[in-house]
Amino acid sequence: MQAYLDNAATTRVLPEVAEMMREIMVDHYGNPSSLHRLGLEAEKLVNQARERLAAVLGCTPAEVIFTAGGTEANALAIRGTAWMRHAEGRHLVTTRIEHPSVLQTCRMLEQEGWEATYLDVDASGTVDLAQLERALRPTTVLVTVHYVNNEVGTVQPISAIAGILGTGKRRPWLHVDAVQALGKLPVAVPDLGADLMSLSAHKVHGPKGTGALYARRGIRLRPLLAGGEQEFGLRAGTENVAGIAGFGLAAQLAEQSRPAAAAHMRCLKAEMGTRLTSEVAGCRVNGPPPEQGAPHILNLRLPGMRGETMVHYLEERGVYVSTTSACASRRHPVSHVLVALGLSEEEAACSLRISLSRLNSLEEVTYAIGLIRQGVSELGRFRGR
Repeated sequence: MQAYLDNAATTRVLPEVAEMMREIMVDHYGNPSSLHRLGLEAEKLVNQARERLAAVLGCTPAEVIFTAGGTEANALAIRGTAWMRHAEGRHLVTTRIEHPSVLQTCRMLEQEGWEATYLDVDASGTVDLAQLERALRPTTVLVTVHYVNNEVGTVQPISAIAGILGTGKRRPWLHVDAVQALGKLPVAVPDLGADLMSLSAHKVHGPKGTGALYARRGIRLRPLLAGGEQEFGLRAGTENVAGIAGFGLAAQLAEQSRPAAAAHMRCLKAEMGTRLTSEVAGCRVNGPPPEQGAPHILNLRLPGMRGETMVHYLEERGVYVSTTSACASRRHPVSHVLVALGLSEEEAACSLRISLSRLNSLEEVTYAIGLIRQGVSELGRFRGR
């Protein structure tokens, strides 16, 4: 049996998405900027995907900019804002538990003379709103906070953050990294109050290498790339038509199934959290309790058991989980997120991230629970020799 439980890292592409992309690559391969029929066909496919994503976000198609993934969308939001608004101020605010693509972009801006404030979080990973209010300055031009933490599943109070930033003309813009929220939580931007929002296709059973940035009408960004007028002049380069079309379909399907899928994933998460914390001595949940947070991410601490050791033990038996963010796991074996939550480096190193999708079954979760319990017992005996 095989159980893929690393869906926060990436998801399996849906057959209907893959088939649509195959057909586009073989039969509709024109450049969307070309004036002939094949070009117009390709342009139509890009526009259809833009409309689908706009419907999910509750915005207009003109507010959707396709990118090569969530990382590029984050960079375009942060750097594009910084470059455009530098005359108004050179200060931005984020949290200590953001994705590396956000944190490293902020640090690069600091090297260029910007100031950044990194907000603390509590033991559940929730941002301190009072600290946010204190951190804001007249020179603050951007607040960037993720919607769902990619390691422990904390859901940040985005609407409350937007309320703190107010509605003034010179207020900081709010950028939301919603890569882990799409398909699991409502992402309608009018309700959330986001000015900018990053999304990624491969987290919702779409293709890798495709993402999008929502930019509210009236927002002006400076592009990262030059040399073309694609994507309203904000993302030069020939569009990845098949990837964009696949993203549009995957996002539409994810949103249509979201209420039932979220309930399904939350049941599986609760089963795993309840059984492992009661059946494995010392097992604890990192971050919010299983009944809270996003429905698909569960982070567990197994005292005395290195997370990496358990990852390989499970992998040999057909269960795939992770220790931390896939974008950080090779260079930074200790999670900066777990340390920010108050765990020691030793405790953080003894943690596992289990992440679900709507395609997982109770049978798979039950299989994984049994193997984790077995692994703790077997590897624990080995350690004691």
